[in-house]
Parts: sequence; structure tokens; C-alpha cells
Amino acid sequence: MPQLMFLPHEELCPDGAAFEAESGITICDAALANGIDIEHACEKSCACTTCHVHIREGGDLNEATDDEDDLLDKAWGLDPDSRLSCQTVIGSEDLVIEIPKYTINMVSETH
Repeated sequence: MPQLMFLPHEELCPDGAAFEAESGITICDAALANGIDIEHACEKSCACTTCHVHIREGGDLNEATDDEDDLLDKAWGLDPDSRLSCQTVIGSEDLVIEIPKYTINMVSETH
């Protein structure tokens, strides 16, 4: 099983996190199953950018769809490594993932 390493994020995982994840599930589902409460305002339907992440290392991921690419254009802090975690399926390689400090949805009940 590939290992997912999340870089430290002030609110969601201050010390960072590392765990093994099953190939074939999304990064969002793996994060949620391992205590990282990544925001997913559209309930993982590829309709927002709140689960935006940066894939800093690793690969073997599914290709982004046109819908995902269109939404990413609206994401805060977009860079070439940006993906929506609800649409990114884990392959066989280890990944290093960074959760951006901000999302387009800056107001939520937990803030």
C-alpha cells in the first residue's frame, strides 16, 4: 500500500501526518479516514474547490478531468501541482501532500 505524507497544516494536522492508504480511493477519503478533516463542501462531487491540495511528491495518479481543471482555476494558491483531493485517486506510489492554508470557502461553522 502506498504511504501518504501530509505536510503540517496549522489547523488540520499541525504535526503533519503519515499513513498507508489503499490504492483506488481518493486522497480526500483517505485523509478523512485517518483523522484529517479536509473540507469538502460539495460532498466530493467535483463542484467546489474546498478540498484543493498540492501533490508535492509522487505520481501514478488518475488524470484530472476537464471539470476538475475548470474548478481548479478558481482555487486559492493554484500551482502546477494542484488537484482536488475528492477527484484524485491514489495509485501505487507514495505521495507527499500539502493542504493550502486557505480555501475559497473562508467562512465555515468551525472557524
